[in-house]
Amino acid sequence: QVRLVESGGGLVQAGDSLRLSCAASVRTFSSHTMAWFRQAPGKEREFVSAISWSGRNTYYADSVKGRFTISRDNAKNTVNLQMNSLKPEDTAVYYCAARNGDAGISSYYAFASWYNYWGQGTQVTVSS
Repeated sequence: QVRLVESGGGLVQAGDSLRLSCAASVRTFSSHTMAWFRQAPGKEREFVSAISWSGRNTYYADSVKGRFTISRDNAKNTVNLQMNSLKPEDTAVYYCAARNGDAGISSYYAFASWYNYWGQGTQVTVSS
């Protein structure tokens, strides 16, 4: 069983930064692909970013590329999402997700259905 707990959300103004963290309670954290998804009211959950088990490979949605940075610390069982230059359209509940294994050359990392474990979410609100 994997438990994921997100933190770091809040209310900020456009142009500000936030850093989300996800703490995972699992012994084999270093073998899990980790990701962030978000869901705005009335919209489907969408992929934001993912990082391979080693941290060597990172992936981003086009909408956040160049503004968000994902990182992980396998010694601390944490994954972070540094969000800069926030926009009102970034407003959503942000979820941490995990799956044991690697997506390889596929794009499975971008599909919510590929992940086995989810956190409860943290609200990010960006005012204009």
